[in-house]
Amino acid sequence: MSLKFATNLSFMFMETPSIKERYKLAKEAGFKAVESGFPFGFSINDVSEAKKNAGIEQILINVYTGDVSKGELGFAAVPGEEENFKKSIDTTINYAKALDCKIIHVMSGKVNDPTHVNDDVYEKNLLYAVEKFQKEGITGVIEPINSITVPNYYMNSFEKGLKIVKKINNPSLKLLLDVFHLQQICGNITKNIKELLPYIGHVQIAQVPDRHEPDTPGEIDYKYILSVLEKEGYNGYVGLEYRPKSSSVKGLSWMQKYGYKL
Repeated sequence: MSLKFATNLSFMFMETPSIKERYKLAKEAGFKAVESGFPFGFSINDVSEAKKNAGIEQILINVYTGDVSKGELGFAAVPGEEENFKKSIDTTINYAKALDCKIIHVMSGKVNDPTHVNDDVYEKNLLYAVEKFQKEGITGVIEPINSITVPNYYMNSFEKGLKIVKKINNPSLKLLLDVFHLQQICGNITKNIKELLPYIGHVQIAQVPDRHEPDTPGEIDYKYILSVLEKEGYNGYVGLEYRPKSSSVKGLSWMQKYGYKL
C-alpha cells in the first residue's frame, strides 16, 4: 500500500496569487487531488471551472470562516454567532457540492477563556452541521490547532476533539489530524496515531516548527511517521499543508527521497 497525497492550494503554489491558477499548477506538478481553505473572493463558478479544467479532485475545503482580516476563524464555538455559523455551513456545502468535495473542515473560532457556554454552543452547532452533512453525503472534520500558531483557538486539544466526536457519535463527524499540530499540542505521535485512527477523517502534514516540507530540519521524522500511517492502514489522502521553503515544485523532491510518488 502507498499513501496518496493532496496539495493544499492555500499553502502551496503561491507562485500565483489566484487560487484558480493553482489548480492548473497542481495538475502540472502531477497531483491528482487538492485541498484548500475557503476560496475567498471567488465564486462557485470560478473554482468549479478551475477544478474541472485542471481535471483534478477536490478532497477537502475549509468552512467559510468570516472576516479573516478581523481575526475570525469560524463561528462554531462563539455564542451569539449561531446564525452566521448556519450561513457558513450552508454556503460551504454549496461550494463543496459544486466541487464534488466530500470533506468540510468546520472551524471553531477564537475564544478568550472558554467556558461551558462555549462547549454547549459548539456541540449544538456541530449537531446542526452534521445533520446537513449527512443529507449531502459529506463528512465534517474538526481540527485541533495548537495555541502557538493560533492563540485562543477554541478547538486546541485532541482530547477535547475526540470527546466531542465520540459524544456526537455520527459517521459524518470525524477528527482532522494535522501532525504539525499534534506534535505541538501533545507529541507522542506514534501512540496518538494508533489510538485516534478510527476517528480520523483526514490527515495533514508539515514540519515543526517552521511548517516547511517534511524533509526540512525540524522535530518530526516524517519518513517514519508516514510509514506508521501506512502500517496502521490509513487509506485517505494526506494533505500537504506546508509552506514550501523555495518553490512548490522543487520542494516535492522529498517524496522521491522517502520513496513516494504522485
